[in-house]
Amino acid sequence: MNLEQARQAVLALAEQIHDEPHPAPPSSPPLSPMCTPAFYEQVAPVVLHDALAQTLGATLDGLIEYRYLDAVKLAGHSCPTVAGAWLMTRAALARLYPGETPRRGEIRVELREAQDAGVAGVIAAVAGLLTGAAGPGGFKGLAGRHARRELLHFGAALRGELRFTRLDSGHSVELSLRLDALARPADLRALMQAALTPDADAATRERFAAAWQDWVRTLLVEHGDDPRLIEWQH
Repeated sequence: MNLEQARQAVLALAEQIHDEPHPAPPSSPPLSPMCTPAFYEQVAPVVLHDALAQTLGATLDGLIEYRYLDAVKLAGHSCPTVAGAWLMTRAALARLYPGETPRRGEIRVELREAQDAGVAGVIAAVAGLLTGAAGPGGFKGLAGRHARRELLHFGAALRGELRFTRLDSGHSVELSLRLDALARPADLRALMQAALTPDADAATRERFAAAWQDWVRTLLVEHGDDPRLIEWQH
Protein backbone atom coordinates (compact mmCIF):
# COMPACT_ATOMS: atom_id res chain seq x y z
CA MET A 1 0.00 0.00 0.00
CA ASN A 2 1.44 3.32 -1.08
CA LEU A 3 1.09 6.59 0.83
CA GLU A 4 -1.99 7.76 -1.09
CA GLN A 5 -3.80 4.46 -0.51
CA ALA A 6 -3.01 4.64 3.21
CA ARG A 7 -4.41 8.17 3.39
CA GLN A 8 -7.63 7.11 1.66
CA ALA A 9 -8.01 4.16 4.04
CA VAL A 10 -7.67 6.44 7.09
CA LEU A 11 -10.27 8.86 5.68
CA ALA A 12 -12.69 6.02 4.99
CA LEU A 13 -12.27 4.68 8.52
CA ALA A 14 -12.83 8.14 9.98
CA GLU A 15 -16.06 8.54 8.01
CA GLN A 16 -17.24 5.14 9.18
CA ILE A 17 -16.59 5.98 12.82
CA HIS A 18 -18.33 9.35 12.43
CA ASP A 19 -21.44 7.74 10.90
CA GLU A 20 -21.79 5.04 13.55
CA PRO A 21 -24.24 5.81 16.36
CA HIS A 22 -22.57 6.44 19.71
CA PRO A 23 -24.17 5.93 23.09
CA ALA A 24 -24.81 9.11 25.00
CA PRO A 25 -22.35 9.75 27.82
CA PRO A 26 -23.70 8.81 31.23
CA SER A 27 -25.43 11.74 32.84
CA SER A 28 -24.35 12.93 36.25
CA PRO A 29 -26.81 12.24 39.03
CA PRO A 30 -28.89 15.30 39.86
CA LEU A 31 -27.63 17.32 42.80
CA SER A 32 -29.93 17.33 45.78
CA PRO A 33 -30.63 20.88 46.97
CA MET A 34 -30.14 21.60 50.66
CA CYS A 35 -33.37 21.56 52.59
CA THR A 36 -32.97 24.10 55.37
CA PRO A 37 -35.47 25.86 57.63
CA ALA A 38 -37.09 28.80 55.87
CA PHE A 39 -36.31 31.21 58.71
CA TYR A 40 -32.60 31.18 57.81
CA GLU A 41 -33.47 33.64 55.06
CA GLN A 42 -35.15 35.94 57.58
CA VAL A 43 -31.91 36.52 59.47
CA ALA A 44 -30.31 39.79 58.38
CA PRO A 45 -27.03 39.22 56.53
CA VAL A 46 -23.70 40.75 57.55
CA VAL A 47 -21.87 42.72 54.86
CA LEU A 48 -18.18 43.53 55.24
CA HIS A 49 -15.37 44.96 53.14
CA ASP A 50 -12.41 42.63 52.72
CA ALA A 51 -9.37 44.34 51.22
CA LEU A 52 -7.66 41.00 50.57
CA ALA A 53 -10.66 39.71 48.63
CA GLN A 54 -10.62 42.90 46.55
CA THR A 55 -6.87 42.72 45.95
CA LEU A 56 -7.08 39.14 44.71
CA GLY A 57 -10.22 39.75 42.64
CA ALA A 58 -12.54 37.51 44.66
CA THR A 59 -14.98 40.42 44.75
CA LEU A 60 -14.44 43.47 42.56
CA ASP A 61 -15.53 45.95 45.21
CA GLY A 62 -14.28 43.97 48.20
CA LEU A 63 -17.75 43.52 49.66
CA ILE A 64 -18.59 40.10 51.09
CA GLU A 65 -22.05 39.16 52.30
CA TYR A 66 -22.43 36.44 54.91
CA ARG A 67 -25.72 34.83 55.79
CA TYR A 68 -26.63 32.69 58.75
CA LEU A 69 -26.56 29.66 56.46
CA ASP A 70 -22.83 30.27 55.97
CA ALA A 71 -22.31 29.89 59.71
CA VAL A 72 -24.44 26.74 59.69
CA LYS A 73 -22.33 25.27 56.88
CA LEU A 74 -19.15 26.14 58.76
CA ALA A 75 -20.31 24.57 62.01
CA GLY A 76 -22.19 21.73 60.37
CA HIS A 77 -25.26 22.43 62.48
CA SER A 78 -27.55 25.16 63.77
CA CYS A 79 -27.93 25.63 67.51
CA PRO A 80 -28.20 28.41 70.13
CA THR A 81 -24.39 28.55 70.34
CA VAL A 82 -23.98 29.15 66.59
CA ALA A 83 -26.88 31.61 66.64
CA GLY A 84 -25.50 33.36 69.73
CA ALA A 85 -22.04 33.70 68.19
CA TRP A 86 -23.65 35.18 65.08
CA LEU A 87 -25.62 37.70 67.16
CA MET A 88 -22.65 38.69 69.32
CA THR A 89 -20.37 39.20 66.33
CA ARG A 90 -23.00 41.15 64.41
CA ALA A 91 -23.66 43.38 67.42
CA ALA A 92 -19.94 43.97 68.01
CA LEU A 93 -19.35 44.92 64.38
CA ALA A 94 -22.23 47.40 64.50
CA ARG A 95 -20.69 49.10 67.55
CA LEU A 96 -17.17 49.08 66.18
CA TYR A 97 -18.21 50.53 62.84
CA PRO A 98 -21.22 52.80 63.40
CA GLY A 99 -22.49 53.98 60.05
CA GLU A 100 -19.60 52.22 58.27
CA THR A 101 -19.01 48.91 56.53
CA PRO A 102 -16.95 46.70 58.86
CA ARG A 103 -13.43 45.88 57.67
CA ARG A 104 -12.95 42.13 57.52
CA GLY A 105 -9.39 41.05 58.31
CA GLU A 106 -8.72 44.18 60.35
CA ILE A 107 -10.23 43.04 63.64
CA ARG A 108 -8.72 41.15 66.55
CA VAL A 109 -10.99 38.70 68.38
CA GLU A 110 -10.33 37.47 71.91
CA LEU A 111 -12.24 34.89 73.93
CA ARG A 112 -12.18 34.51 77.70
CA GLU A 113 -12.39 30.71 77.56
CA ALA A 114 -9.60 28.35 76.55
CA GLN A 115 -9.84 26.93 73.05
CA ASP A 116 -10.83 23.47 74.30
CA ALA A 117 -13.31 24.71 76.90
CA GLY A 118 -17.00 24.16 76.36
CA VAL A 119 -18.24 25.69 73.11
CA ALA A 120 -15.46 28.28 72.78
CA GLY A 121 -14.22 26.68 69.57
CA VAL A 122 -17.62 26.94 67.92
CA ILE A 123 -18.04 30.57 68.95
CA ALA A 124 -14.56 31.40 67.69
CA ALA A 125 -15.22 29.70 64.35
CA VAL A 126 -18.29 31.84 63.70
CA ALA A 127 -16.59 35.03 64.88
CA GLY A 128 -13.61 34.19 62.69
CA LEU A 129 -15.82 33.56 59.68
CA LEU A 130 -17.28 37.04 59.87
CA THR A 131 -14.21 38.99 60.96
CA GLY A 132 -11.50 37.01 59.16
CA ALA A 133 -9.56 36.66 62.43
CA ALA A 134 -7.53 33.44 62.61
CA GLY A 135 -5.09 31.71 64.91
CA PRO A 136 -1.50 30.64 64.20
CA GLY A 137 -2.57 28.72 61.10
CA GLY A 138 -4.21 31.71 59.45
CA PHE A 139 -3.16 33.58 56.33
CA LYS A 140 0.30 35.16 56.67
CA GLY A 141 -0.39 38.12 54.42
CA LEU A 142 0.90 39.69 51.21
CA ALA A 143 3.82 42.12 51.20
CA GLY A 144 3.30 42.78 54.89
CA ARG A 145 -0.43 43.41 54.54
CA HIS A 146 -3.71 41.48 54.95
CA ALA A 147 -2.36 39.01 57.56
CA ARG A 148 -5.09 37.10 59.35
CA ARG A 149 -3.08 34.82 61.64
CA GLU A 150 -2.61 35.70 65.29
CA LEU A 151 -5.80 37.77 65.25
CA LEU A 152 -7.80 35.14 67.16
CA HIS A 153 -6.85 34.49 70.79
CA PHE A 154 -8.19 32.34 73.62
CA GLY A 155 -7.82 32.57 77.39
CA ALA A 156 -7.82 36.36 77.48
CA ALA A 157 -8.38 38.23 80.75
CA LEU A 158 -11.91 39.43 80.08
CA ARG A 159 -15.05 40.04 82.06
CA GLY A 160 -17.18 39.30 79.01
CA GLU A 161 -17.12 36.33 76.68
CA LEU A 162 -15.66 38.11 73.68
CA ARG A 163 -13.69 41.22 72.84
CA PHE A 164 -13.42 42.68 69.34
CA THR A 165 -10.75 45.29 68.58
CA ARG A 166 -10.23 47.42 65.49
CA LEU A 167 -6.61 47.27 64.39
CA ASP A 168 -6.67 50.74 62.84
CA SER A 169 -7.97 52.67 65.83
CA GLY A 170 -7.52 50.30 68.78
CA HIS A 171 -11.18 50.79 69.70
CA SER A 172 -12.67 47.67 71.27
CA VAL A 173 -15.97 46.32 72.53
CA GLU A 174 -16.48 43.51 75.03
CA LEU A 175 -19.70 41.56 75.39
CA SER A 176 -21.43 38.39 76.51
CA LEU A 177 -24.52 36.48 75.45
CA ARG A 178 -27.28 36.19 78.03
CA LEU A 179 -29.22 33.23 76.74
CA ASP A 180 -30.92 32.89 80.13
CA ALA A 181 -32.78 36.12 79.39
CA LEU A 182 -35.21 34.04 77.32
CA ALA A 183 -37.23 31.12 78.56
CA ARG A 184 -36.12 27.85 77.01
CA PRO A 185 -38.99 25.74 75.59
CA ALA A 186 -40.20 23.55 78.43
CA ASP A 187 -40.34 20.31 76.46
CA LEU A 188 -37.06 20.70 74.60
CA ARG A 189 -34.95 18.59 76.97
CA ALA A 190 -37.43 15.72 76.95
CA LEU A 191 -37.64 15.82 73.16
CA MET A 192 -33.86 15.74 72.91
CA GLN A 193 -33.54 12.80 75.27
CA ALA A 194 -36.17 10.86 73.34
CA ALA A 195 -34.54 11.64 69.98
CA LEU A 196 -31.11 10.53 71.15
CA THR A 197 -32.15 7.09 72.29
CA PRO A 198 -30.84 4.31 70.01
CA ASP A 199 -34.31 3.10 69.13
CA ALA A 200 -35.82 6.53 68.39
CA ASP A 201 -37.98 6.43 65.28
CA ALA A 202 -37.99 9.01 62.50
CA ALA A 203 -41.05 10.82 63.84
CA THR A 204 -39.44 11.27 67.25
CA ARG A 205 -36.24 12.63 65.74
CA GLU A 206 -38.16 14.98 63.46
CA ARG A 207 -40.21 16.36 66.37
CA PHE A 208 -37.04 17.20 68.24
CA ALA A 209 -35.34 18.71 65.17
CA ALA A 210 -38.34 20.95 64.50
CA ALA A 211 -38.53 22.09 68.12
CA TRP A 212 -34.77 22.71 68.25
CA GLN A 213 -34.75 24.86 65.13
CA ASP A 214 -37.82 26.73 66.34
CA TRP A 215 -35.83 27.65 69.46
CA VAL A 216 -33.01 28.92 67.22
CA ARG A 217 -35.58 30.83 65.14
CA THR A 218 -36.90 32.47 68.31
CA LEU A 219 -33.40 33.69 69.13
CA LEU A 220 -32.47 34.95 65.67
CA VAL A 221 -35.75 36.24 64.29
CA GLU A 222 -37.97 37.17 67.22
CA HIS A 223 -35.18 38.34 69.53
CA GLY A 224 -32.33 39.10 67.14
CA ASP A 225 -32.26 42.72 68.31
CA ASP A 226 -33.38 42.11 71.88
CA PRO A 227 -31.03 44.14 74.12
CA ARG A 228 -31.54 41.62 76.94
CA LEU A 229 -29.52 39.03 75.00
CA ILE A 230 -26.33 41.10 74.84
CA GLU A 231 -24.49 42.31 77.92
CA TRP A 232 -21.85 44.95 77.22
CA GLN A 233 -18.81 45.51 79.41
CA HIS A 234 -17.77 49.12 79.92
